[in-house]
Amino acid sequence: MSTFRVMIIDDSEMAREGIRMILEDDPAFEVVAEGSSGEEALKLSEIWMPDLILMDIQMPGMGGLEATKRLKEKYPYVKVVMVTVSDDIAHLFDALKKGAQGYLLKNLKPEAWHEYLRAIAVDEAPMTRELAFRILKELSPMGTEDDQMSPLTAREREILGLVAKGLSNREISSQLEISEHTVKNHLKNILQKLHLENRVQLARYAYEQGWMGGR
Repeated sequence: MSTFRVMIIDDSEMAREGIRMILEDDPAFEVVAEGSSGEEALKLSEIWMPDLILMDIQMPGMGGLEATKRLKEKYPYVKVVMVTVSDDIAHLFDALKKGAQGYLLKNLKPEAWHEYLRAIAVDEAPMTRELAFRILKELSPMGTEDDQMSPLTAREREILGLVAKGLSNREISSQLEISEHTVKNHLKNILQKLHLENRVQLARYAYEQGWMGGR
C-alpha cells in the first residue's frame, strides 16, 4: 500500500504527540501537518492536501464536527476520522452526518489504530468493535422494514447486518462461506441501492432499520 498522508487536528499537544507516535510505527502513514483547531484544519488542508485527517471533536473555536462538514464540502476526497475520548453515540451519528468516514477512541491499542486506518485507506473499514457493541446495547431498533419495501435481497440484508456488527470483508466471507470478491460485489450493490457512500454509513443505516440479522 502506498504512503497515506495524514494530518492530525487536536487542541491537546500531548494528544497530537501520542497519535503521531502511533502512526510513526506504521510505514503506511506519513504525518504531514498538525493543527489545534477547526480553523487550522481548513487552512492546513489547502496547503498540504492530506489523504486522511484525524480530527478531535471538541476544540476551542470551530469544533471538529463543523470543520469536518466544511472540509467535506470543499475536499470531498479527503477521509476524516474523528478521534475522541467520548463514546457518546450522539457524537458518532453527528460525525457521520457531517461526512466523517470513521470514529476512533483514543484509548484503543495502537494495533487497532493501524488495522482500522489501513482499512479506511482502502475503503473497507468496519466500525470499531467497541463502538459497534456499544451501539447495539444502547440503540433501540426502529422496527424491521417490510421485505416487500426493502430494495435489498435476503443475502444483502444478512451481509449488511454483519457489517453493522463490525466484521471485515474477510470475516464476512469466512462466516458466510463465500469469497471476499463476492462480499465486495454484494457491498457495491448495497451501496448503490441505498445511495450510500461507505461502510460506516451502511452500519448506521442498518441500526436505524433494525436489520441486525446474520448472527
